[in-house]
Amino acid sequence: MKVREVITYKDYFDEFFQKQPQKIRDKIIKILDIIEHVDRIPQTYFKYIEGTSGLFEIRIQFGNNIFRVFCFFDGNKLVVLLTGFQKKTQKTPPMEIRKAERLMVEYYEEKRKEI
Repeated sequence: MKVREVITYKDYFDEFFQKQPQKIRDKIIKILDIIEHVDRIPQTYFKYIEGTSGLFEIRIQFGNNIFRVFCFFDGNKLVVLLTGFQKKTQKTPPMEIRKAERLMVEYYEEKRKEI
């Protein structure tokens, strides 16, 4: 039984996902499945990004390759996926965080206009 639902915002995540080799896509799907079905998501896979207003990163590691997918909660049960990238440095690039924050604001502005 699903604890929460994972959706994407526009096609940023889908573009990232399609560029990945099949083995990495399988790993991403496995972690997204954990996020949907496990009540308390292990920090190994899901972590709040300090200094942001509600932005999280989904953490994917495959061998020496490290990937991050930015997301946020819309309510208690919905996880909205934004962008993904391959992490090549110790710190998450600030440019990637700013882009994800901008997309999160855009999401809420569009949602507000629909009401």
